[in-house]
Amino acid sequence: MRIYFADGQALSALRNSGISLILDIGNDQLANIAASTSNAASWVQNNVRPYYPAVNIKYIAAGNEVLGGATQSIVPAMRRPQRGPLRRRPRRHQGVHLDPVRRGGQHHSHPPPACSRAYMTDVARHLASTGAPLLANVYPLPSYRDNPRDISLNYATFQPGTTVRDQNNGLTYTCLFDAMVDAVYAALEKAGAPGVKVVISESGWPSAGGFAASPDNARTYNQGLINHVGGGTPKKREALETYIFAMFNENQKTGDPTERSFGLFNPDKSPAYAIQF
Repeated sequence: MRIYFADGQALSALRNSGISLILDIGNDQLANIAASTSNAASWVQNNVRPYYPAVNIKYIAAGNEVLGGATQSIVPAMRRPQRGPLRRRPRRHQGVHLDPVRRGGQHHSHPPPACSRAYMTDVARHLASTGAPLLANVYPLPSYRDNPRDISLNYATFQPGTTVRDQNNGLTYTCLFDAMVDAVYAALEKAGAPGVKVVISESGWPSAGGFAASPDNARTYNQGLINHVGGGTPKKREALETYIFAMFNENQKTGDPTERSFGLFNPDKSPAYAIQF
């Protein structure tokens, strides 16, 4: 599972559970950690050492959907703990300071372009030097919503009926998710880091609140995602470690109404719709 800041109650609840965890350095902490090794050490001392290894912290993510000038803090925030407190952790847990690609970041990947943001080159090369994966948030819905004339609902939700041949790489795609993931691989290649593994740190579909948001579409997408990721993408036929966003509908969340309805469960713990793993 994944939590987006170091919440002590959530971390305590995960002790000895056997559940692997992605622990985010909150976006509000990135600049502080990037500023000095001592700040990074303090964050680790407060948020990692009291829980690890009883809590199986698999990855530490350097922010989520970071925008604007704050992106300058990502790579320094990834490096600081490695130079200090995390170096004493077991080797299999080193180098796990990652930057998820912003939701909808591969917004027009139909078919996938060889695209990347400028700062992602430094991120990719740093990950290549440590052996850590890139955490990427991949959401087909924004691309479908913005271009329903050229992108069909079936193509966006793992249903048959659409085949797209990419003129750049010669590969054939039957779902938008694969095209978007392969756009991430293409960006890593362009950055000179083709060996970096990709982990899908978020993907999902809302069940209410806006365009194409319904329980049927959410069920179809998420069940399709579960059934699909074991086979990888046309570019890389290997299983994709993938996290569904999200466990619960967030009834108090602000912003776009769909943001409150990505959960597999309602706030009262009842299922939002049926799903099978």
